[in-house]
Amino acid sequence: MRALLSVYDKTGLVDLARGLTRLGWELVSSGGTAAALTEAGVACTPVEVVTGSPEMLGGRVKTLHPAIHGGILADRDRPEHVADLLAQNIAAIGLVVCNLYPFRAKPSIEMIDIGGPTMVRAAAKNHAHVGVVVDPAEYATVLEELARDGLLGPQTRRRLARAAFAHTAAYDAAIVSWFDEGADDGASALPATLDLRLERADDQLRYGENPHQQGARYRQAGTHSWWDDVVQHAGLPLSYLNLFDAAAAWELVHEIGAARPAVAIIKHANPCGAAVAADLATAYRLAYECDEKSAFGGIVALNRPVDTATAEAMVAAAQADVVIAPGYGPGTLDALIGRRKNTRLLQAPPPGLEALHVRQISGGFLVQTPYRFAASRADWRVVTRLAPTDEQWADTELAWKLAGYTKSNAAVLVAGGQAVGIGAGQQSRVDAGEIAARKAAGRAKGGACATDAFYPFRDGLDAAVSAGAAVVIQPGGAMRDQELIDAADEQGLAMVFTGERQFRH
Repeated sequence: MRALLSVYDKTGLVDLARGLTRLGWELVSSGGTAAALTEAGVACTPVEVVTGSPEMLGGRVKTLHPAIHGGILADRDRPEHVADLLAQNIAAIGLVVCNLYPFRAKPSIEMIDIGGPTMVRAAAKNHAHVGVVVDPAEYATVLEELARDGLLGPQTRRRLARAAFAHTAAYDAAIVSWFDEGADDGASALPATLDLRLERADDQLRYGENPHQQGARYRQAGTHSWWDDVVQHAGLPLSYLNLFDAAAAWELVHEIGAARPAVAIIKHANPCGAAVAADLATAYRLAYECDEKSAFGGIVALNRPVDTATAEAMVAAAQADVVIAPGYGPGTLDALIGRRKNTRLLQAPPPGLEALHVRQISGGFLVQTPYRFAASRADWRVVTRLAPTDEQWADTELAWKLAGYTKSNAAVLVAGGQAVGIGAGQQSRVDAGEIAARKAAGRAKGGACATDAFYPFRDGLDAAVSAGAAVVIQPGGAMRDQELIDAADEQGLAMVFTGERQFRH
């Protein structure tokens, strides 16, 4: 039998080729693959010997020839196909090993593979007779089955064919995305077509959103997600919601902790505690004290490696479902595991930012550009006679970022670098403010209150005043803005307009 080898990624190539040779396969190869095999002392027939035509156009044309594709595509069960092979003196090809140029890593016109996808698709189409391998991780399995049975079974060929079509589909999707990214025609950031090719990256999730649902993590095919570098040191297997909430916590703690140690505690995708401080242990204690009841079973994200003092504080606090941090100091893993055996302890790199945010709805998908804070403090306006003090500005900025990561309608109270009251996911903005005030229980005095959208009436402002806030930050833009500004001046409040809302659903 004849095998055609033409790969860009030469991982495991020589061992595969030697294994096939030992099993009696004749090897045909092209270009760099043939050179690599020859250098390793593995005999192979160059493609140009089979085709009778030299490589041309700088290697753009070498395998696009009937002597190659006839051998791949011939249906051995059809006498007329067999007759054509005999008439043209074409040998059948029973195995195609091919992977494509790494377009995602090196996007360019020259990285658009033509011959490779053609061979892969031809072999996958004819998988009733041809095995096709696009992933070096399959080499050992293929050799083992060939050595045991003499040929690849129909289920294996079908599985490999599916992987081959997925490989070429992801490749084409990457090329389309590159054209969209390089468009200079004023096209929208949202392209006319969106080709999502997802590959299952983690199928070991305990369950989906509920125990009766299955769940798995996928990533865009051919890419490497920050989740792929997460290390789980201890605890139960992760569930769908563990990943969902951990991602939210990890994004938030990096948003609020660019310059100082920070901790965020998430419950059901909403912050129930957050703080920045001079050291991590203090930040954790303040974050936990925001809402100790809700912190039970939550997700704790820390933007610094866990040190001994922080680990001790966490052991003394309520059980967390997940802890995610950039690292763990000496002895801290043992301390946490010793008291919290079920807690998942994750070590993670910084979170990534997706090019587009995609959400499924019944009957379709919603797509938008990534969530971010478009306006910075330089864009904000103090609209009252009184302006925040330097200390109040720090609380104001923290409150605004927390409001942006809290489900709408949201109200957040911050004092002294600590979230002290969070109202999330309410149909009424006043209710959100009242919940935040009740949870603050007097701790918001002199701090800042943030809301994710404008106050339509002054009752929302009154809730902030009753909580003791000295600064209110909101988007502005309501018909009664002046009424609220006047009310803030009457109350001796500073009010800041950001000029942008931060709805989160």
